[in-house]
Amino acid sequence: MDRRLIPVLPFIAVFLLFAIVALFAPWLAPQNPYSQDLLGRLRPPGDVVRGTAYLLGTDELGRDLLSRVIYGARVSMLVATLSVVVSLVIGVALGMLAALFRGAIEILIMRIVDVFLSIPPILLAIITVAVLGPGLINVVLVLALTRWPRYARVAFGQTLSLVNQPYVRFARHIGNSTPRLLWRHILPNIVGPITVVATLEFGLMVLFEAGLSFLGLGVQPPMASWGSTLNVGRNYVATAWWIALFPGLCLFLLILSVNLIGDYLRDRLDPTSKR
Repeated sequence: MDRRLIPVLPFIAVFLLFAIVALFAPWLAPQNPYSQDLLGRLRPPGDVVRGTAYLLGTDELGRDLLSRVIYGARVSMLVATLSVVVSLVIGVALGMLAALFRGAIEILIMRIVDVFLSIPPILLAIITVAVLGPGLINVVLVLALTRWPRYARVAFGQTLSLVNQPYVRFARHIGNSTPRLLWRHILPNIVGPITVVATLEFGLMVLFEAGLSFLGLGVQPPMASWGSTLNVGRNYVATAWWIALFPGLCLFLLILSVNLIGDYLRDRLDPTSKR
């Protein structure tokens, strides 16, 4: 076993745990995350209300916090996964095309990439979602449309280093079409660096989703989100600390795990980034 993998194994386990929780949320949540009980509001962790135990307490509307944290994981993982997939497909396709055709196509695509990358990503996301409106689908679209340039830049650089390789030139010479050239001869050789970027971007997407929901621009109530729960919890830090603590802790653990996994994959799959 790779010695570098051993310190990362606990964080892989944490990530898999969040993935399992997100996938099986309807079966793992002990209560309905949307069910309100104003008589049981702001109950501390471990409290029992009319025979029902609330392991993580309740929020300001008497909803089970554990169930909302579990469903919040489902939202974060779903948004991050869809955003990464959509932005990866768009960015990699445009980056490879820019490197393969060069000329005006390269100039157009890469200047657009430069413009997008020059704007702070969270600011760009806030502006875009303010135009499109909040909601789960819009958040996915916003994150995908604001993050594809990162993949395009990496795909462009990697493809540019491959287009003049003898095997690629030979494949062109014998009449391989552009789609076949990209799919069979270039894409398999840039999977490593793209995988590294996608892993690190996943954590960033989780953070962006939480940030947008915290600001009221992301997932809308009553849907559970770690960001919106943190927004509620900040008003009760002194009296109901658990509302902000548990979703904040989950957010920290998930992003930390993804980033450490991404660092490991970078060392293994992208030799050009090794220190």
